[in-house]
Amino acid sequence: MTSDLAHLRHADTTQALEVADRIWWVGHVLPNDPFQCHVYLLEQGDQSVLFDPGSRLTFAGTLGKIEQVIPFTHIRYFVCHHQDPDITAALPLIDDMTNRPDACIVTHWRAQALLRHYGLKLPFWLVDQHEWRLQLQDRELEFIFTPYAHFPGAICSFDRRTRVLFSSDLFGGFTQTPTLVAQDESHFEALRPFHEHYMPSNDILGYALTQIERYPVEIICSQHGSIIPRPLIGFMIEKLRHINCGIYLLVQDDTDIQRLSRLNATLRDIAETMLLYRDFRDIATRLLELVQRSLPVERLDYYAALSDSNVLVLKRETRFSGTIESSIHLPYFCTFIGRNREDWIIIHNDTLATHGHCLHNELFCVDKDADSNEQQIRIPLVGHGQERIDGFAVMTLKTCIPITQAVIQIVSQIAEPLQVALEREVIYRMIDMERERAYQRSIRDSLTGLFTRFYMHDVMTRYCNLHDRDRDAEVTAILIDIDHFKRVNDTYGHGAGDRVLQQVGVILSRESRSTDVVVRYGGEEFIIFVVGKSDSCLFAERLRLRIAEHAFDIDTNAPLHVTASFGMAQRIQTEVLENLIRRADEALYCAKETGRNRVVNASNPVLENQ
Repeated sequence: MTSDLAHLRHADTTQALEVADRIWWVGHVLPNDPFQCHVYLLEQGDQSVLFDPGSRLTFAGTLGKIEQVIPFTHIRYFVCHHQDPDITAALPLIDDMTNRPDACIVTHWRAQALLRHYGLKLPFWLVDQHEWRLQLQDRELEFIFTPYAHFPGAICSFDRRTRVLFSSDLFGGFTQTPTLVAQDESHFEALRPFHEHYMPSNDILGYALTQIERYPVEIICSQHGSIIPRPLIGFMIEKLRHINCGIYLLVQDDTDIQRLSRLNATLRDIAETMLLYRDFRDIATRLLELVQRSLPVERLDYYAALSDSNVLVLKRETRFSGTIESSIHLPYFCTFIGRNREDWIIIHNDTLATHGHCLHNELFCVDKDADSNEQQIRIPLVGHGQERIDGFAVMTLKTCIPITQAVIQIVSQIAEPLQVALEREVIYRMIDMERERAYQRSIRDSLTGLFTRFYMHDVMTRYCNLHDRDRDAEVTAILIDIDHFKRVNDTYGHGAGDRVLQQVGVILSRESRSTDVVVRYGGEEFIIFVVGKSDSCLFAERLRLRIAEHAFDIDTNAPLHVTASFGMAQRIQTEVLENLIRRADEALYCAKETGRNRVVNASNPVLENQ
């Protein structure tokens, strides 16, 4: 036998099956039941162990398989990893059949507090009172405490001799077609909904997985789903670390595990989309794909308030590039943008203009599009902690659907990430508009064409505010100083120095992204603010090389070569702009002191009171 369990992949489950040395699967397959429960036997002569004996529904089949291996009377220990009836309902039957005085139920004290209500004559042997170990004939069982997964006193059992883990509810799964051994990585999709609804939180599941990873497990004998062989164990653990548990917290009434699991996956992927993409066109395309998992949505359009009372319209026809329009030229619902949400609710109830609109849970309304007569779900988007409507997300459906409680729950969960996506885009758009107004105010440095310090403070205050609200909107300051610039002025004159500054400005502008802010900070110093996720260290190093390789034309017979030193610092949320620049300046000073023509990155200490 090997730990890949190839010998069990097509085994006859009407027979007892040996999983590892003297470890037997003695479960019973219930037809048409996705919640299969497994029972395992550790053969130890008349000191044998039965793990999670099972329910009354399966015990007759389990008893028959036990008798294929050993007489039932040879079982001394009945391990119950928790108290649920799918593993303990057979205990009264076992209690009646067992006469040996040394037989006992092995469990945790918290499970004993409940199991005692069966009124059994079998005594309890508590793992927490025996140093979490049970000595057997040719091996020792170790018990692993995995609290709250799913039960306060939940435990697992580990046989170090065979490296088999009896994992109880952990690594369990729903299997529409019973499969004794997990075949490949696709088995994770059976584990996902089981753990998402059964485990209370990610922290609890993560703690339990960490406890298990301390042991050299090669086979996982789970109570539910399928046995997991060694090649799949690492994959399953890693994937389980990244699911979202406690999905019943998503809604109050819906208990459909598969539907909640899909919604949970959709919300997780929406959050990931917000992190991965900057361009709203990419975000909107991806959001539509994700929403279509749960609803028959044909298109998803956005309407958002701007600071000047106009509305930003982001629609598929313009590839979400956006147009700025007056609300008076837009559909009637746009007149509510900028108004209080309570007004929207009252008018829906009292005004003829909204006749035919169907308001659901005061969260969204359903109506027909005036031109196409298609069913639309219109969601007012309200910022966190406020009541003012910042915009609308409008879902146009492919087909008319009844608005069930499940649909209401889906829309209510999706509304917040749609709000965040639109709000972030509006912030970016407003920053772009501010930048354009700054151009009109001629705040470019007259020599280099780069931004001035005045503009830097203006725009970077907004970027810093964005970063304070969204930690993924990162800001990195790169301070640049031309090495030995005084020598250039002294040797070739200030006119040559100006030409060097101009050409450095061209290099910095050419190599920077449109979202970066490139500033002439003063004299021969420049500063670049890299906004958003970026490998700023590589960017700074590329700039250093471009300057060092450039042949500066200063109207002399031979071109001039100069170098520059770089100091950079990544902003910490709530850090004031002056402190960020100071840390970049300290890094620049270090670059100068250690030889020039290099990049030094400042560390990010914990902020003290500023």
